[in-house]
Amino acid sequence: MASDMGTLVQLLEATLDHRQHKQAEIALKTEEKKPEFSLLLLNIVASGSLPLNTRLSGALCFKNFIKFNWVDEEGTYKLAENEVMTIKKELIGLMISVPPSIQAQLGETISVIADSDFWTRWDTLVDDLVSRLTLDNAKVNIGVLEVAHSIFKRWRPLFASDDLYTEINHVLSKFGEPYIQLLASTDRQIEANKNNREALIQHVEVMNLLVKLFYDLSSQDLPPIFEDNLGDVTTLLHKYLTYENPLLATDDDSESGPLEFVKAGICEVMTLYMHKYEDAFGDLCKPFITSAWSLLTTIGPETIFDILVSKALHFLTAVAGLDRHAQNFNNEEILGQVVEKVILPNVSLRGSDIEQFEDEPIEYIRRDLEGSDADTRRRAATDFLRKLLEKFERLVTDVVGRYITHYLAAFTRDPSSEWKSKDTAVYLFSAIAAKGVITATHGVKTTNTLVDVVDFFQNNIANDLIADTGVEPILKVDAIKFLYTFRSQLTKTQWSAAFPPLVKNLASSNYVVYTYASIAVERVLFLTNDSGEHIFGKDEVTPFAKDLLELLFQLIEKDPAPEKIQENEFLMRCVMRVLIVIKDSILPITDIVLQHLISITDIIGRNPSNPRFYYYHFESLGALVRYAAPSQPEKLENDLYPPFAGILQNDVQEFMPYVFQLFAALLEARPHGPLSEFYKALVAPVLMPSLWESRGNVPALARLLSSIIPRSAADIVANNQVEPILGIFQKLMSGKARTELYGFDVLEAVVTSCEVSAIQQYFPTILTIIFTRLNNNAPEKFKQRFVRFYHLVASRDQSGLGADFFIQNSDTVQDGVYVPIYLTIILPSTQQLARPLERKLAVISLTKTLADSQAFAVKYVKGWGKTCEALLKLLENPPMPVTADDVVVDVDVDDLSFGVGFTALNTCKKIPRDEWPEVTDVKLWVGSYLKGADARQAGAIAGYVNERLSPEAKVVLVSYMR
Repeated sequence: MASDMGTLVQLLEATLDHRQHKQAEIALKTEEKKPEFSLLLLNIVASGSLPLNTRLSGALCFKNFIKFNWVDEEGTYKLAENEVMTIKKELIGLMISVPPSIQAQLGETISVIADSDFWTRWDTLVDDLVSRLTLDNAKVNIGVLEVAHSIFKRWRPLFASDDLYTEINHVLSKFGEPYIQLLASTDRQIEANKNNREALIQHVEVMNLLVKLFYDLSSQDLPPIFEDNLGDVTTLLHKYLTYENPLLATDDDSESGPLEFVKAGICEVMTLYMHKYEDAFGDLCKPFITSAWSLLTTIGPETIFDILVSKALHFLTAVAGLDRHAQNFNNEEILGQVVEKVILPNVSLRGSDIEQFEDEPIEYIRRDLEGSDADTRRRAATDFLRKLLEKFERLVTDVVGRYITHYLAAFTRDPSSEWKSKDTAVYLFSAIAAKGVITATHGVKTTNTLVDVVDFFQNNIANDLIADTGVEPILKVDAIKFLYTFRSQLTKTQWSAAFPPLVKNLASSNYVVYTYASIAVERVLFLTNDSGEHIFGKDEVTPFAKDLLELLFQLIEKDPAPEKIQENEFLMRCVMRVLIVIKDSILPITDIVLQHLISITDIIGRNPSNPRFYYYHFESLGALVRYAAPSQPEKLENDLYPPFAGILQNDVQEFMPYVFQLFAALLEARPHGPLSEFYKALVAPVLMPSLWESRGNVPALARLLSSIIPRSAADIVANNQVEPILGIFQKLMSGKARTELYGFDVLEAVVTSCEVSAIQQYFPTILTIIFTRLNNNAPEKFKQRFVRFYHLVASRDQSGLGADFFIQNSDTVQDGVYVPIYLTIILPSTQQLARPLERKLAVISLTKTLADSQAFAVKYVKGWGKTCEALLKLLENPPMPVTADDVVVDVDVDDLSFGVGFTALNTCKKIPRDEWPEVTDVKLWVGSYLKGADARQAGAIAGYVNERLSPEAKVVLVSYMR
C-alpha cells in the first residue's frame, strides 16, 4: 500500500525534533519501501503551502533515498520505470521554482542521477536545460545553471577518457552557443540594472554561475567555442574582475557577497588557464596579472575578501610558476614590494584570527593545520612565497630574512605589545625554511640550506615552549607548530630534550595549546628514522604512558555532552597512538583505559556526530583488544559485551562495522574453547539476512561469523544453522565483486570447522555457485580466492576432504567439469599466489594430491605429471615461515573515506591463519611426505616418478625424496 502525504509530512517534521528524530527515521525507512515513495516526497518539496523546513527535510530525504535506491551495482534501475521517468521529467522544473536552500539539495540529487544516467540514458537533459534559459529572467536562469553546474562539475577531478570527452562534446554541441549568448546578455542585464539593487544582485548571481560553468566546461580541454571567442570572453571576465558597484556591498564584514564570489571565480578560471592553456591564453593574461596585483595591494584585511584574496594569490602563484612571467619578480626591489604589499598583509594576524582562536578553537585548529586551510589568506600567501623561493632561492631568502630580523627586533624591544610581530616572524621563517611537499607522516623532509632550522628554534622559539607563564597562547602554539612542522629535522637527542616540555603543554588551560600539543605528540610518536625505527618506542613511552593517557581522557571528558566529547578528534588520535606504541605494556593499566573508553562509547553512541573521532576511538579499543585480550580474554569479553550489545540493540549504524570487527578480534584472541554465553547469543542475530543488507557491514560481519564458526561448529550443526550460513555465502556470492571474496571467508570457516558429514549434502550446490561465477567473467582476485579454497579442501584429506572429495562433488555438478577448471584455472593461478601462507597451502595440497589421490593415480595420468611440475615450480621459491607481525600499519585517517562504506580498523586486523603450522621447512616436508607415501603404497610413487615425469623433473623430485 502506498504512503499518504499527511503521514510523510508528520514524519519529516518529526525528524527535525531531536526527541523524535530516531523513531521518525526508522518509520521513514518503512515508508520508503512503499510504491511511489519518491514521488510523494517530490510533491511535498513542491508544495508551497508547507513550511520551508518541512520541504527542506523532504528534499534531504529525497536526496538520500535516490542515493541508495536509484540503481544497483550493475546500473539497473531499482525503482519502477514510470517512477524513474516521472522524476527525470519533473526534477528540473521543480529545482528552478524552489527556494535556494532546497535547490542545493535537489542539485546534489540531480548530480547523483547524472552519475549513472548522464548522458546516454538522459540525453534530453541538456536540450531541456537550454530550452528553459531566458535573456532576462535571472531567477529561472539561476535554477537552470545550478542544475548544469551540479552535473558538469563532476568532470573537474576526472581522468581523461574517450567516454568523458564524448560526454563533454555532447554537452558543448548543445550548450556551448547558448552559453556564450547568455554570457553577453547577462552582461547587458547587469549594465541595465546597475541602479536596481535587487535585480542587480540576481543577475550578478547568474554571472557567478556562468563563471563556475566556464571552469567546468574548460576543466578537461579547451572547448573550441571558447577558443574561437577567447578574446571577447576574457575581456568580459576582466571587466568583472575590476567591476565595482556600491549597491553590491554587503552589510556584513565577514560574509563574502556575490561580487566577491564572481571575482574569486574569475581568478580560479585564470589559474586553470595559466596551468593548462597558457599557449592559447598567452598575452591575454597581462591585464589579469596587473588587476590581480592591484586588487591584492588595495583590498583591506576584512574577512569578506578572504576568498577573493586567496584565489588572486593562487593566480599569481600560477603566473610565478611559468619562467617567462616569473622573471618579472627577479629583482630585489620588486620582491621587497611583493613581501611588503602582498605577503605581509596576508600572513599577519588579524583581529578575526584572534577572535576565532579564542571563540572557535577547534575550527581555528582545523583551518590552521597543514592542508586544511587551502582557502585562507595565510596559506595562499605562503604558497605564492614558496613558488617565488623555488625560482629565486637566495634572493627571496635574503629579502624575507630582513623582515624576519626586523620583526624579531620589534618583539625584543617590547614583548608585551609586539607579540604579533614575533608570530609574523616565525610564520615567515617557516614559510621560507620548508621546501617540497610537507607530508602528513614526516612534516618537512627538505629544508632551505640557506637557513638553520634548529638554530632558529633554539634562539627564538624554545623558551616559548618551555615557559609556564608570560607567553601569549598564540606564541605557545607557534612553538608547538614549529616542532610539529620540522619534526624530521631534529635528532633523537634533540627530541629527547624537546619531548618532555611538549608533553607538559597538554596540561595547559588553553584549548588550542593543549590540542596542538596532542597533535605534535601523536605525530612524534609516529615518527620513524631512515631505518624505519620509531624515534620513541615502547621502552621510552611506557614510563609516562599512564599519566599521559589520564591527562588526555580528562581533556576529552571535560564536558560530558555527546557532541562536546567527540568534538576534538586530535585528542583521541593521540590516545590511539600512545596505545599502539606501548603495545603490551598496556596490561597494568588495562582497567583504567578500558573504563574510560567504555564510558566514551556509551556517551557518543547516543548521537554520533564526528566520524574521525569515533574512528580513532574504535582504533584505540582495537589496540587494547590486540595487546590485552590474549592474556585476559574473559575480562575484555565481559567488560566490552554490554556496551557493544547496546550499540547493536539501539541500531547505532555508524558504529556497527567497528563493533563487529572488535567482537571478531576478541574471539580471535582466544581461538580455542567453547563460546561464552555472550557470543552464543550473537549467533542468531548475525545470521539475520537484514544485517547483511548494508554493504558497510559485510566485511566486518563476515569476519565475525568466520571467527564464531570454529568455536561453535558442533552447536551450529546441532541447531541446523549450517544451511542459513551457506545461504549467507550464496548471498555474498551474488553481491558481485564487492562482497564475493567475503563469501569465501565464511565458506572456508564452515569447511575447516564442521565435520564432512554436516556439509557433504551442500557441497555440490556450493560448487555450482562457484563454477557459475567462474564462467561469468570472474575477476582475477576471485579466481585466486577460489584456488586458495581448492587447496584448502585438497589438503585436508585427513578430515575426509581432499582432492578426490572435490573431484567427486565436481562430477556431481557436471561430469568432466573438474579437468578444464584444474588445467585452466587451478594450476596457472596457483603460481600467482603471492602470500607465503597461501603458497605453503598450495605446496601441501599438491603434494597430497600426488601422494594420496586415487583419481590422479589412476584416471589423470598426465595430470599427475602436470601437478608435479607445478609443485616443483612452487618449490623453486619456497614460502618461508611467517614471523609474528607486531607492526600496526598506520593509515592516516585523512586517506580513508568515511560514511556509508566500510572502514577497517588497523589496530586489530585479522592475522592470516596458518592452516599447517607444524610444517616449517616445506622442501623437507614434501620429500618426507612423498617418501612415506611411497613406503605405504609399496613403491607406487617412485613408479609414477619414473613413468610420468620428464628426466629434469625426475632429478629434482628424487633429490627431495632422498
